[in-house]
Amino acid sequence: MKQLTKAEEQVMQVLWDLKKAYVRDMIERLPNPKPAYNTISTIVRILERKGFVGYVAYGKAHEYFPLIEKMTYRKTFFKEILKNYFENSYQSLASFFTSEQNLSLNELEEMKELIESEIERKSNR
Repeated sequence: MKQLTKAEEQVMQVLWDLKKAYVRDMIERLPNPKPAYNTISTIVRILERKGFVGYVAYGKAHEYFPLIEKMTYRKTFFKEILKNYFENSYQSLASFFTSEQNLSLNELEEMKELIESEIERKSNR
């Protein structure tokens, strides 16, 4: 699966939220300053060529919908980040978050609870 550019990802985020939309609907959801209609139309056609977006034509109008689920893209993209930036090491990733991101005590506690919950779940299998 190809990685999305920043602009493509922004459009996909809107489309994932809306489930299906016309270009004008996507533009309404994008932050100001609003991009031109032709810009978003071009990005959507690129996403279509990449296999991320499908459409239904109603005359000249096209209603677009995602072909790739957000979770599927997230998993693939995350695996690439883990491989390319953390040497496939979850320990390196955790170290980065705890030392480089200035997490609050509350955020660290929440992470700890999530990890402990997952350990408990896997221990009971």
